[in-house]
Amino acid sequence: MFVAMTCIVIGDTAGKILTQQGVSPLFVAWTRFALAGLVLLPFMGLQADDLRAVRDPLVWLRALLIAGGIVCILTSLRTEPVANAFGAMFINPIVAFGLAAVFLKERVTVTRSVLLIAGFIGVLLVVKPGFGFTPGLGFALSAGLLYGAFLTTTRAVAQKYRPRLLLISQLLIGSVLLAPMGLSVLPTAISLPMFGFILLSALASAAGNLLVVMASKTSPNTTIAPLIYLQLISATAIGYMVFGDWPDPISFLGLSVIFAAGMSSLALSRR
Repeated sequence: MFVAMTCIVIGDTAGKILTQQGVSPLFVAWTRFALAGLVLLPFMGLQADDLRAVRDPLVWLRALLIAGGIVCILTSLRTEPVANAFGAMFINPIVAFGLAAVFLKERVTVTRSVLLIAGFIGVLLVVKPGFGFTPGLGFALSAGLLYGAFLTTTRAVAQKYRPRLLLISQLLIGSVLLAPMGLSVLPTAISLPMFGFILLSALASAAGNLLVVMASKTSPNTTIAPLIYLQLISATAIGYMVFGDWPDPISFLGLSVIFAAGMSSLALSRR
């Protein structure tokens, strides 16, 4: 899971480099879905019976949510440090928890609620509402809201479809949904280094998602889900190595609180 989370951060870092060079986040998001879908399609073991997923509105909603989330986080990364953008996006566990309690009737526990509140306090320290808030952090929060809804939708359909089918469906449907917008903002010219970053953005993200699916085969979701917080370590380290960005003391405190809450959630799940 740590390798998976690192691959996803590498993909987003390549996307940040592209957007800073003037490439539209819509184009980067579309190429990520389209290329990743093409690369992973031969390994998905699709069968004729899997076509029934195409007729399921929740499968399309799930793909729409993750496509919107990717566009928002890439837009955020255009101006925000990698660690801060991911920190703000980690409002998603709170959103997923609330939606699952309301729509999926999942049990609410006091301990889990306290950990989520602690994580939310960490997010507030990162985004600094009222005195350090920026439009870029607003897009990161929007990405977190969409991703939280995506996680809830995934839970709603997880018992109906295979994990690999859900993965390839979000990539292929996402590429279809983003194609009109992505093709409308094509770069005037694509240099060889730019093409390399486009490939890195798509393939690193695809590798990360495939590793998550592989990890899900051997470990329960209650163990896998909290490990997503490992992304904060990768985001902070890679942001510093590539861009020289290091969170300010308040943001670093917020990231630490988020990470501690996530690891405590993992310990609770394992117990």
